[in-house]
Amino acid sequence: MDKEVTFTEDLDSSNIRIKQFDRARRHLADLKQGLIEFLCHPKRSICVSFPIEVEDGSIRTFQGFRVLHNNSLGPGKGGIRYHPDLDLSEVVGLAFLMTWKCALMNLPYGGAKGGVVCNPKELSEVDLRHITRRFISELGDNIGPYTDIPAPDMYTDEKTMSWIYDTYDIMHPGRNNRPVVTGKPISLGGSFGRHEATARGVLNATEHFLNKSPLNGLDDLDGATVVIQGYGNVGSIAAHLFRQAGAKIIAISDSQGGVYKKAGLDLIALDQHKQEQNTVVGLLDTTSVSNNDLLTLECDILIPAAIGNQINQNNVEQIKARVIVEAANGPITPIADDTLLAKGIPVIPDILANAGGVIVSYFEWMQNLENEQWTYDEVNEKLRRKMDKAVEIVLDCHKTLIANQDDDKAVDLRTAALVVAIRRIADVTLSRGIWP
Repeated sequence: MDKEVTFTEDLDSSNIRIKQFDRARRHLADLKQGLIEFLCHPKRSICVSFPIEVEDGSIRTFQGFRVLHNNSLGPGKGGIRYHPDLDLSEVVGLAFLMTWKCALMNLPYGGAKGGVVCNPKELSEVDLRHITRRFISELGDNIGPYTDIPAPDMYTDEKTMSWIYDTYDIMHPGRNNRPVVTGKPISLGGSFGRHEATARGVLNATEHFLNKSPLNGLDDLDGATVVIQGYGNVGSIAAHLFRQAGAKIIAISDSQGGVYKKAGLDLIALDQHKQEQNTVVGLLDTTSVSNNDLLTLECDILIPAAIGNQINQNNVEQIKARVIVEAANGPITPIADDTLLAKGIPVIPDILANAGGVIVSYFEWMQNLENEQWTYDEVNEKLRRKMDKAVEIVLDCHKTLIANQDDDKAVDLRTAALVVAIRRIADVTLSRGIWP
């Protein structure tokens, strides 16, 4: 079992995003101070409460949030998650993240995020459908194809997006409403490749990073050892994609714990075991390992693909990976970032590594606007080109920041990525002119 730990660092999502932002603004001294302050605050935060009659006949009240952080580049873009611990601060922090992610990937979107406080594991499909429809009706015209475009996130999926589309379509008849939401089933205008887009983007980013910035002989995935925390949609698909690329997956975990095998896990057997037992724990011919201990295993590539703040002041000193790739949002705290930088362990940050989902969401939106459908290969090739370009821009910015420093402070890739993103938002905001 994991040891009980005590945190003394601030784990508030919004505060972490501001700290990361502040580290980047040190390299943006030429930007107007007032503009920087503007980018620290969300444009709009919506909180709603609504009753639902659940299947057992009782009436329960649910709370939902939708935050639009910035729309200088275009309509808001961001997922909707269902989770019992969701709060407004987390949603604000995730909306901040989406702003920088969309800007870094050069997408015509601003950052947004939303969700409902609920536990999907304790609710029926009928309950979830009612919650979704009521939540979308409460948001009204605060979402729309040119206003704010939701997508799947934690514990929401294609089915949830279908309900969102149908609800909005009923409320706005006579229009092409398919672009209101992405991550839909193919039959409703979804894009080929969207389901695995985030994981494929993680693969693309890792491969191109190693190609452009080799780590003591590690310049591709052939034979590389990989540890993945989280075996949901992103983690499970990433495991198979990395294995197909020649890597060896030596450890994987879910919420109940993990399994380790130095020679490499049999992913087919693992998938079957997970389906039968609802956990990866207990797979034959493997060693059980806790989620925390899994993070500290010796490996070439560590992929946190679960929840936030997993690598923190309590375990960062024990991290032995050669490179960390953030498939999850915010898995590393600012204090841990500092320690990893000092240890010489590069981190491919979330706004770069896991941007594949929003990129293919953008592709879906474009296809919906034009009533087109691209092939699977077209989508994957366009995604790869987007990811490769972003990796190169971040690496170039990183080199420039190091060369231009007037002190001896090190700079990490997260800061470089944020500098690129913030400057793009700032330049567009000033080009548009401050209204009125």
